[in-house]
Amino acid sequence: CSAGMSTSVLVTKMQKAAEAKGIDSDIVAVNASDADNNLENKDVDVVLLGPQVRFMKADFEKRREPKGIPLDVINMAEYGMRNGVK
Repeated sequence: CSAGMSTSVLVTKMQKAAEAKGIDSDIVAVNASDADNNLENKDVDVVLLGPQVRFMKADFEKRREPKGIPLDVINMAEYGMRNGVK
């Protein structure tokens, strides 16, 4: 994310949706400048970019490629509705 506030609301909803489905997960939101540290020092399964930083997708694809971490951009409508299920 860029600043983190709107994304943190979505993360909370994603955590609740995972818990409701019995999925053990650790979902975190970090700002774009902290992403490298998280990719290097944490066990990351997937990277989801907020729509406000979708222009950074190509850069993130290069960073996560050596580890084979899947990457996608969160759909603008789902992000705007803070849909934690999809």
